[in-house]
Amino acid sequence: MGSSDTVLARLLALHPKLIDLSLGRILTLLERLGDPQKRLPPVIHVAGTNGKGSTIAFMRAILEAAGLRVHVYTSPHLVRFHERIRLGAPGGGRFVDEAVLVEALERCERANAGDPITFFEITTAVALLLFAEREADVVLLEVGLGGRFDATNVIANPACTVVTPVSLDHAEYLGDSVTKIAGEKAGIFKRGAPAVIAPQEPEPTAVLEATAERVGASKILIGAQDFSIHEAGGRLVYEDGDGLLDLPLPKLAGRHQHVNAGTALAALRAAGYGGLPSSAFEQGLLNADWPARLQRIARGKLAELVPGRAELWLDGGHNPDGGRVLAQAMADLADRNPAPLVMIAGLLSTKDAGATLGHFKGLAQMLFAVPIQNQLVARPAEEVAGLARAAGLTAEVSGSVEQALREIAARDWSAPPRILICGSLYLAGEVLSANGTLPT
Repeated sequence: MGSSDTVLARLLALHPKLIDLSLGRILTLLERLGDPQKRLPPVIHVAGTNGKGSTIAFMRAILEAAGLRVHVYTSPHLVRFHERIRLGAPGGGRFVDEAVLVEALERCERANAGDPITFFEITTAVALLLFAEREADVVLLEVGLGGRFDATNVIANPACTVVTPVSLDHAEYLGDSVTKIAGEKAGIFKRGAPAVIAPQEPEPTAVLEATAERVGASKILIGAQDFSIHEAGGRLVYEDGDGLLDLPLPKLAGRHQHVNAGTALAALRAAGYGGLPSSAFEQGLLNADWPARLQRIARGKLAELVPGRAELWLDGGHNPDGGRVLAQAMADLADRNPAPLVMIAGLLSTKDAGATLGHFKGLAQMLFAVPIQNQLVARPAEEVAGLARAAGLTAEVSGSVEQALREIAARDWSAPPRILICGSLYLAGEVLSANGTLPT
C-alpha cells in the first residue's frame, strides 16, 4: 500500500482540467462503487461564497455537544488532505487516518479504471464511500465550487440545504454577476427539502428564493426575514418562528461569525435538530473551531518572532467580500483595543487583489507583500505590492512571512502592532505548517 500523497498525485493526472463542472463522471464512478451517496445518514448540504466552513463548524460543534456522531466533508485543506474528511465518532470526529484514506483512494482509483475525472470528483467519491461505510448520525457536506454541477450535488434527499452569503468569486466558472453566481449556488436546492438562505444582499436573495420556490423546497427560511441574529448585552440572540435562543457569543471572532452562527442554527432547526438540549447550542458556539479564519496565533515558531505584546492574526479570506468582513473585524478590534495594523499578504492571480486589499485603505499602516510557495497561479510579491499601492496602501515586498515578521519586529511602532497575515488559504496553510500549529 502506497502513501496518500502518491495516490493523490496519480489522481491529479486523470483529467487535463483542474476544474470541469459536471455530474456525469462522478455519478458513473459512484454507481460502480454501489451508490454510497444513497446510503448516508441525514445530509445537510452547504453552498455559498463565504462562510460555508464556519457555518459547518458551528453545526458540527453543536451536534457533537449533543453527543451525535458527525461526518464532515470540507475543502480545500490547509496543510494535509486528511483535513477534508472528518469521520464521526462518539466524543467527537477525527480526520481520516492515513491507512483508511489510502485504502479508499485506491478502491476508487480501481473503480474509476483510468477514466477522465477531476481530482475533486474522485476525492468526493472517496468521502461519500467512507461516510456510507461508517455509522454516524449526520453528514455535513460542503460544496466545492458553485453548486448545480458541483461533485457534492449528488444527494437526492438532503435533510436541509443551505446557502451562505454569495458574492463575486470564481467568475470564470460561475458567472460575472452575483445573480448568476447565486443561480449556480441555488442548484443544491431540492424538492421536499428545507432551504435556508443566509442574510445577504437583495439580488442574490431574490434569485435563491425564486429557485427554492420553483424546485419545491419544503420550506424556505431567509435570514433577516424568517430568522434573525443580533448581539444584546454581551449575548447572541437568535429568533425564528419556533422561538428565541439566548446564547453566548461565538468563540470564532468577528461580527460576520454571528451571521454564520445564525445560519447554522436555522439550518439545524430546519433539519429537525431544534430539539437538542440548550446546553448543546451553548457549548457549540463556545467550542466551534475553524482554523485560519480570523485565528489568533499566540504560540508557535512564527509567533515567537512577534515583538512583545504585539498580536498575530491569520485569515484565509481571498475575495473582495472576504476582505470587506475582515477589514470590518480589524476595525472592530481597533475600536476596543487600538493598535497599528500591519498586514502580511499573498494572493493568487485568480483573485481580485486590488478590491480585496482596498478595504484596508486608511486602516492598515503598512503591508508586506509575500510570495505563496508551490502555487503556479500565485501572484509575484512585487505585483501584490503594486496592486496594494494602487488601492491606497503603503506596501513593501518581503521574501517570506518569516522575513516580514522579522522586519516588523525590527521597526519602531507607536504601539505594539496588530499583525494580520491574509490573502489566501494556501498562504494560511503555509503559516500554520511553519508555525507548528496544525489543524486537528
